[in-house]
Amino acid sequence: MLFLRLAAASSVIISILALSGCNPKPAATKQKESGPLAIRVAKVTPRVIQRSVDGVGTLFPYDEAIISAEVDGPLQQVSADLGDLVTQGQVLARISDEEQRYLVAQQEAQLRQSLERLGLRDEKDRLADIREAPDVRRARADLFDAESRYKRVRELVDQGIGPKSDLDQAQARFQSAQAAYDQTLNQTRNLLQEIERFKASLDLQRKKLRDTSVRAPFAAYVKDRQAVVGAYVRANSPLFTLVKVDPIRLRIEVPERMSPWVKVGQTVDVSVEAFADRTFTGKVWRISPTVDQTKRTFIVEALIQNAGNVLKPGSYARAHLATDKTETIQVVPNRAVLYVLGTNKSYVVKPDNTIDVREVKIGDRFPTEYEIVAGLNEGETVAVTGLARLDAGAKVRVQAGVEAKANP
Repeated sequence: MLFLRLAAASSVIISILALSGCNPKPAATKQKESGPLAIRVAKVTPRVIQRSVDGVGTLFPYDEAIISAEVDGPLQQVSADLGDLVTQGQVLARISDEEQRYLVAQQEAQLRQSLERLGLRDEKDRLADIREAPDVRRARADLFDAESRYKRVRELVDQGIGPKSDLDQAQARFQSAQAAYDQTLNQTRNLLQEIERFKASLDLQRKKLRDTSVRAPFAAYVKDRQAVVGAYVRANSPLFTLVKVDPIRLRIEVPERMSPWVKVGQTVDVSVEAFADRTFTGKVWRISPTVDQTKRTFIVEALIQNAGNVLKPGSYARAHLATDKTETIQVVPNRAVLYVLGTNKSYVVKPDNTIDVREVKIGDRFPTEYEIVAGLNEGETVAVTGLARLDAGAKVRVQAGVEAKANP
């Protein structure tokens, strides 16, 4: 029984092999050779445009200052904090003024003492003539008395009445009085200089007393606060950072080739991500005189009105600057340029319907067109479809009619 089943299975296998040998493999069909590739084309056309400068940059405050303590002492009061709008001259903090008041009183006492020696009532009085100072008047009186006595004794000696010893004594006294007068004049001059020094020292000390009240130098917002009540601060210790943001500044980097187009006073349209549906207007007010050698760009700064602190320093912004520069340029549709291995290429259709591959340099980019700076000439015909399948010398067939959106 087993033998009969094996024999039947063998016969079936033989039959299948026989049938497969009788039906040979069909030969591969030879594909028909394709004709010229059908493409659509466009012309390199001239276009008159008004040049503009588009750039991205960062917003900066109009002014920013770190307000520091100018005297040593403990902080008694802090009157401003982050985000506060402060006015010019507003007190931001107070430092203990006890020590400064004592020093002012000491300086005032020294000054009054020197003024009294000159017979002056207060620091606003002035000595019209140095010879009117009390010490000088006394020395002048002594000198006058010694001179008069000397003259009288000399007359008596000349008449033979008085002894010569009296004359020598009177002359010595007169010369001593003259020296004392000169010395008093010099001392008075020194005293006047000392008074001026005391006044300067007193003014400085009074300034230090005023500096115990830390004031805002201009109207601004508080960007940062380091001041803490009770902390002991020293001169030059930072207390606040203030920023003035109305107007606000925008700095953008512009390629050096555009330097003739940008002028002070031109209008700038500015947009920021936080207000996508709003455009802010400013004016160019600063232009850098130098070009960055690494980037080949220069800085242009625009001033933008910022009422209400809408724009914030540090924000990223886009700027569009319309210029007076008009030029005639050559443009092609966007689809006429193919990016290949780091270069932009266009495919020119020659009169014999063959392809000439050109490397092109692109200038400005418009919504549907590119400016061609180099590589194509006005009036030339370029392919706009099938670019990925084209090569130098390829034969093409130009399709007429309205261009359809074709996959290249």
